[in-house]
Amino acid sequence: MLRDGDPDEVIERITPQPLRRTLATGFSGVLGTLLLYLAAAFPPADLAFLILLVGLGAGALFLSYRIWEATGEVIELTRNELREANGRVLCELDNVALVDRGFFAFKPASGFILKLKDPMTPRVYAPGLWWRWGRLLMVGGATAGRQAKSVADLIKVMIADLD
Repeated sequence: MLRDGDPDEVIERITPQPLRRTLATGFSGVLGTLLLYLAAAFPPADLAFLILLVGLGAGALFLSYRIWEATGEVIELTRNELREANGRVLCELDNVALVDRGFFAFKPASGFILKLKDPMTPRVYAPGLWWRWGRLLMVGGATAGRQAKSVADLIKVMIADLD
């Protein structure tokens, strides 16, 4: 039913919300800036602690950049796969064993978990949007809850249609 038709037709999209995207990037950027300021304005006597402050500050600023970059993408559900709009495939729908968006599931904010039949490589982390580690694919973070719920429900229907 849902699987019939053009395999590249986009059925549903998950677009990161601008406010969540800005807040996630901003909080990480402010943390990095504060840590670097603390290291420069009030340098600790211990060199190891200074290196730790500078490393954590630089890491937070890098994470802020990665969040902004990753949340600039849109996730698309087609008849055969879940992918980014740029073409990077998150997973094939034939490989999905379970969709979990339950209240007590260890999932990202406003998101869902896909448990895959076969592990996918490489491990990918697009902070604030999705990540894949072996047989787990988690989608969410800066995403809109309505859209993520809709995509998760459609994937459930498409998996049931395969069986």
